[in-house]
Amino acid sequence: MKGSFFKRITLFLLTNLAVVAALGIVARLLGVESFLARQGAGLNLPALLIMSAVMGFAGSIISLLISKPMAKWSTGAQVVTAPRTDAERWLVGTVQRLARDAGIGMPEVAVYDSPDMNAFATGAFRNSALVAVSTGLLHGMERDEVEAVLGHEVAHVANGDMVTLSLLQGVLNTFVIFLSRVVGFLVDRFLNRSEDGEESTGTGPGYFLTSIVLQIIFGIGASLIVAWFSRRREFRADVGGAQLVDPNAMARALNRLRMQQGEPSLLPSSMRAFGIRGGGVMALFSSHPPLEERIQRLTDGTWRN
Repeated sequence: MKGSFFKRITLFLLTNLAVVAALGIVARLLGVESFLARQGAGLNLPALLIMSAVMGFAGSIISLLISKPMAKWSTGAQVVTAPRTDAERWLVGTVQRLARDAGIGMPEVAVYDSPDMNAFATGAFRNSALVAVSTGLLHGMERDEVEAVLGHEVAHVANGDMVTLSLLQGVLNTFVIFLSRVVGFLVDRFLNRSEDGEESTGTGPGYFLTSIVLQIIFGIGASLIVAWFSRRREFRADVGGAQLVDPNAMARALNRLRMQQGEPSLLPSSMRAFGIRGGGVMALFSSHPPLEERIQRLTDGTWRN
């Protein structure tokens, strides 16, 4: 567990440094820094890079670290510490076996009250994650189907999907913050050039307005990338679930979800990317691929490729 912790912290620091270095190299290759220097600009690019990285990663890392308590609070999930029923004993025993087969530590197992058939996994560390299922899924599916869903969630943990998603979000946040402020700075200097040729400091109203608008626009673009990655990780988790349990059981579980797809998910919006339900009207922004495509991959064997 300690080794996993330090590996992930090291990965975070290296990624952070790589982003700062990459942005600095790109700025130099594009001549942004020299252009600003020739124009007498007061923008400190190295300082802006560091600030952008700190701001970009802070939110995603904090969100990752508090993901377990936030998930429990937002769904009302109750951790099963001492199983009281046959269903709870089977649930804990199944997660324990799947976690052992996947080579991870035993996650906390929780159940939340909802008729919506869903499940999710979250947590900053693969050896101390949280796997939660709804009462609707626990009682609305056959046990082999529930087992396949649990395999899918355990695969998410084993793949380190929560950490990877947070790192990706941090990288994208850094780009969004940095680029929006550089462009905002240049736009403000252009708009506020005085008649005698003197230029403003580049941090006037035009800077703040432009950087805010661009941060929204760039943020939408970043959301598309995050959604694309999320859809890829769902396919990988399907593969993991199929390997841990049975691809046919996984396909049957997804088909049950497909049959209730017209009903809105009752998971809080902050947790929907970690659930198992798929689809969405705006496919490019959907965190899950279409259930039909996932089922097809499992039934025709292409998930092995």
